[in-house]
Amino acid sequence: MSLRGLVLPPQQRRTLEEMTTELDLRVGDRRSRLTAYWTMLTLSGTIAAAGVLSDSTATVIGAMIIAPLSTPIMGTALALTKRQRGGTAVFVLGGVVVVVLIGWLAALTVPDGYDLLANAQVAGRTSPSLLDMVAAIATGLAGAVALARKDLAAVLPGVAIAISLVPPLAVVGICLGLGRSDLAWGAGLLFVSNVLALVLAGTLVFAVLGYAVPAPGHGRTRARTYVLLTTLVLLVSLPLALNTTVAWFVDTWTRDVERAATAWVADVDGATVTGVELHGFTAVVSVTAPGDLPPHQDLLDLLDVPESMGIRLEVVTGHEVEVREVLSSFE
Repeated sequence: MSLRGLVLPPQQRRTLEEMTTELDLRVGDRRSRLTAYWTMLTLSGTIAAAGVLSDSTATVIGAMIIAPLSTPIMGTALALTKRQRGGTAVFVLGGVVVVVLIGWLAALTVPDGYDLLANAQVAGRTSPSLLDMVAAIATGLAGAVALARKDLAAVLPGVAIAISLVPPLAVVGICLGLGRSDLAWGAGLLFVSNVLALVLAGTLVFAVLGYAVPAPGHGRTRARTYVLLTTLVLLVSLPLALNTTVAWFVDTWTRDVERAATAWVADVDGATVTGVELHGFTAVVSVTAPGDLPPHQDLLDLLDVPESMGIRLEVVTGHEVEVREVLSSFE
């Protein structure tokens, strides 16, 4: 049995013509399809921007469900499998511009002093990791198989939710509009990694399922395409791996400092470690205490973090005062 048969029974496989009609926006009633694409993309971008700024997960998911951006992306994968140049990639680039612009305009409605990192929808999309790449590749494989099968159309909304395309673009626009290009870069990296993962996974699945058009030298051309896509994915994975490593160290160091600080104030009645934040290579420990704290050297002795890390204490000292006692009587 061939690998194609293991992946998809012949009677369940869509024809190349059906796949082309599904994924190429220029096929069929072009005007109607393009109108629908740009309309839904604009609405999706607007919903995503509103959901991000309101920190509403449900709203962002709604934007993911109706977003049509995955169609030209998978269409690009099919075009590469068929050895077609150009094609639907232009709709992906156009979509990027539209959604980023919507996010930038949405940022104009934000008041001064808005804390982007306090927004979970922004913070979760500006620090991508290798897990995001793994999820994107798996999503691309699932989406390509679902597109090729006649009986799996019902799973496509779930695939749309699984991959993050429009929301990170909205975050890019919002961050640029608020002057945070560093955060915009992180959200842009998430989008690019997702697109490359989708195209690579889709191209591999479509080739395995037999959608490649035979031609002299096609094997070498297809191999070069795979090598190029894989190289791009690996290049994008480098900053993702660096970000993942840094995040792991930051989380580890923060937890170690918090444990040490908690043990340090354990013998002081009423003393509490209220938080630990890492600012560069300095851990800022916030402590609330009713009086004097133990010697600082005791805290350093408890720490199991690199000596290159600085430690700064922010201590709130005081005691409780009963300003007015509240009396309740029930007769």
